[in-house]
Amino acid sequence: MPAPTDADARRAIAPVICYPTETLPQPDLALYRRARGTARKVSEVTAPPREAACFHVPAGAFFRINCIEGPQVGDLNLWNAADLSERFYSGKTRALHGTHLSTGDRLWSSFPTLRPMATIIEDTLDWYGVDSHGGRVHDVIGTRCDPYTHTLLSGGQYHHCCHSNLTRALAEESRLPRKTAEGHVHDVLNVFMCTGFTRDTGQYFMKASPVRPGDFLEFFAEIELLGALSACPGGDCSSEHSSDTAACFPLLVEVFVPEDGALDGWAPPPVNGYDRSHG
Repeated sequence: MPAPTDADARRAIAPVICYPTETLPQPDLALYRRARGTARKVSEVTAPPREAACFHVPAGAFFRINCIEGPQVGDLNLWNAADLSERFYSGKTRALHGTHLSTGDRLWSSFPTLRPMATIIEDTLDWYGVDSHGGRVHDVIGTRCDPYTHTLLSGGQYHHCCHSNLTRALAEESRLPRKTAEGHVHDVLNVFMCTGFTRDTGQYFMKASPVRPGDFLEFFAEIELLGALSACPGGDCSSEHSSDTAACFPLLVEVFVPEDGALDGWAPPPVNGYDRSHG
């Protein structure tokens, strides 16, 4: 179809941000950081290579995802610890904060609660910015590697995709049957993963993560959380993300609880105020 005579004018129309965030409730990062300075470590869990692990975080506590042995990306799921139906909503988080997250961004929960679940308070990779390919770190655009897409593309059966890893970890932690637990597994925050979209075809791409041992991403838990983290079978995702040959390393999750009184004035966010009448 030939372009219309006003094609250039149509393309030149300025974009409008769909969801301006100025009126969102803003995190008090100064308060969180002061409280973090008083916090003591209460637990840790390691997600082994090509596997996932669950962890618990009280409301008002902190959790840190650490690269400890070699460059490795992780797929993160979060749930309300008391109600698995309230879970991380990557699509709405993406619409509010953008395709990639860093310090000050929040992870929002699913409908009907739609409230902050966690806030990023420190990111040692925030220096990376945007590279010449359009790559950025910590995306909420990839859905998680999964055995269904793997089967479509390769015809094989692979059980260590992040989707399956998260399913097994949640089933074990919750004592739900795997087929039931799978229904609670959801789109992820791709921690440490470097991704973007190609300019010519618009396809999702990945490239070697810049993460190195000592790097971390740290969060404040706005509500009581159950988390699951998968150490992706793609390792640093420099070549493929469902592989038994990529170099893979563990990821460490640490949980820290602040001193009593360190968060005076803070309260967990209420559920969304929409009346649900749909009238």
